[in-house]
Amino acid sequence: MTIFGIDVGGSGIKGALVDVHKGELVSERERIPTPQPATPKAIAAQIEALRTHFRWEGPIGIGFPAVVQNGVVKTASNIAPQWIGANAEALFRESTGCKTTVLNDADAAGLAEVRFGAAKDYQGTVIVITVGTGLGAAIFHHQQLFPNTELGHLLLNGDIAEHFCSDAVRKRENLSWKKWGKRFNRYLLELERLFWPELVIIGGGASKKFDKFSEMLTLTCPVIPALLQNNAGIIGAALAAASCK
Repeated sequence: MTIFGIDVGGSGIKGALVDVHKGELVSERERIPTPQPATPKAIAAQIEALRTHFRWEGPIGIGFPAVVQNGVVKTASNIAPQWIGANAEALFRESTGCKTTVLNDADAAGLAEVRFGAAKDYQGTVIVITVGTGLGAAIFHHQQLFPNTELGHLLLNGDIAEHFCSDAVRKRENLSWKKWGKRFNRYLLELERLFWPELVIIGGGASKKFDKFSEMLTLTCPVIPALLQNNAGIIGAALAAASCK
């Protein structure tokens, strides 16, 4: 079964067609910039542009950088504040003419890693951290998702964690991967102290650079890069849409 998956990020919106039985992209991945400001109208227009590019008319799964409950957006850290209270599923359905399923972007990435990636053989507690403009998080126990965990907003160094050690911060402060890795390690150690996971998976764009900062990580549990790397969000969004058909 093929489903159109979309991953909305703070800087880019990525989409591709996904074989949800194999967990593989079956098209080239298309990326377009996230509009600034990232208002509901502007993002809906970009989602429709991606749909048109792929000439898609079936179900669409969308990973979104916010808490999403029953299709309604509840937070807006890296998107315009007009999103709060907006029904994203209804908005995207109207703009595309397609049935849409919207979920938190880190939750989407985690679903893909649990089904097809680095966590498929783990039954204990697994935390997936997506590193990008912000810090996304997904927690699984016995491969069941606890949705909308905003662990990137834990307090660290006097501020929320994603203001201290996201990839956007690394770029803005021109930190080396090792210096950034020391910051990121402090964040992961706090997660380990609170949740005692059996595995931590690093996703998002930083997963492709894991070897540049992995030596700075000192957790007692294994920390590994996402097997599906930056495609996990697209694949997981498509999986979510497939399950809602």
